[in-house]
Amino acid sequence: MTENIMTVNIVTPDGVVYDHHAKLVVLSTIDGEIGVMAHHAPIIAPLVIDEVRVRRVDKPHHEDSIAVNGGFLEFSNDLVSIVANSAERARDIDLRRAEYAKQRAEQTIKVAEEKHNVDDLARAQVSLRKAVNRINVSSHRNL
Repeated sequence: MTENIMTVNIVTPDGVVYDHHAKLVVLSTIDGEIGVMAHHAPIIAPLVIDEVRVRRVDKPHHEDSIAVNGGFLEFSNDLVSIVANSAERARDIDLRRAEYAKQRAEQTIKVAEEKHNVDDLARAQVSLRKAVNRINVSSHRNL
């Protein structure tokens, strides 16, 4: 049975966020969404701000959701390693804080557009994507 199992690790500068055995990982690279299973060809790919979904071995009808804010994926020898600037499991997301971050980013975008400040606009758009991702992932905490 272990022949179709891989290990999934998600690491940030703050430490390990996720470490489990899995049958399937679905994530978004800059080239689109991919699924990785055991024995997949080795791959290194940059990730976008999005949800990582993991189908664990110990809970076959359960899928873990993790909000990942960019980074990169490396897969080889049945080990999925994700290194990200930040990542949060759905169960750990503070929804009120994420919604507040979304509102702040939307307000900053509005002001930056009015002032034609492209730097503030770009930073606020990234902040908005991160906040929306966290809000979306938090809704999967009971799946």
